[in-house]
Order: sequence, then C-alpha cells, then structure tokens
Amino acid sequence: MTNVAPKPQRWRPWSQPTRRGMGLALAIPLLILETAWLVLDWVFGLGLEVWAAQGKQDRIDAAALAHIGRVEVLLIAAFVMAALASVFRARWTAIAHLLVALLASGVLVIVQHQWDSSHNPPGCTRYAAHC
Repeated sequence: MTNVAPKPQRWRPWSQPTRRGMGLALAIPLLILETAWLVLDWVFGLGLEVWAAQGKQDRIDAAALAHIGRVEVLLIAAFVMAALASVFRARWTAIAHLLVALLASGVLVIVQHQWDSSHNPPGCTRYAAHC
C-alpha cells in the first residue's frame, strides 16, 4: 500500500467565509477609528480652523473646502474597504464600512448644505416669478 499525499489546496480568500470572531475583531476597531476620525476632523479640522480664522471669510471658506475634501476621501476609502471585505467574505467588516460610508455621506450632505446656504449667489434669494 502506498500512501498518497493529499493534493495541496490553494488558499483563496473568497473560497470560504471569514470567521465571525475575526470579522468582528477587525470591524469594531475600524468602525470606532473611522467614526472618531470623522468627529475629530469636524471638531479640530474644521471647527478650530474656523475659530482661528477670526471672521476672515477666505480662510473659513478654505477650511470648509478642505474639510469637504477630507470627508470625500474617507467616503471613497470606506467604499473601497467595504468592497475588499466583501471579496474576502468578511460580512461584519463590510457592514461596518458601509455604516461608516453612510455616516460620512450624511456628514458630507450636512457640510455641502452649510456651504450652499452660506454662499448664495448675488441677486435673487427667494423663489419668485421675477428671479
């Protein structure tokens, strides 16, 4: 009798789902880290820069645009990480990144609305027939 060695299996990350503990161990810290980054960037990145501008509108506008850019980068990164987690079949990590993407898109909507409401075009500000 000859002993035949089993055929070596190729390891493919998408061939089997990631274990729940491993997915949660990665998802929870990343969710906390990305949410904390959003909050701290809003407070320190935008808030303190607006405070330091002391009413100079050009510096306030530059800080707001920089904040919008950073939130857009986080939104793209969260979607990319969710896609990678889906490829690796890490369900909880993908869900956590989609929650961060949802939160970042909400922040982006709020900041864009603040930007639009503070930068009305000159002329007509009400919706009327003569505008």
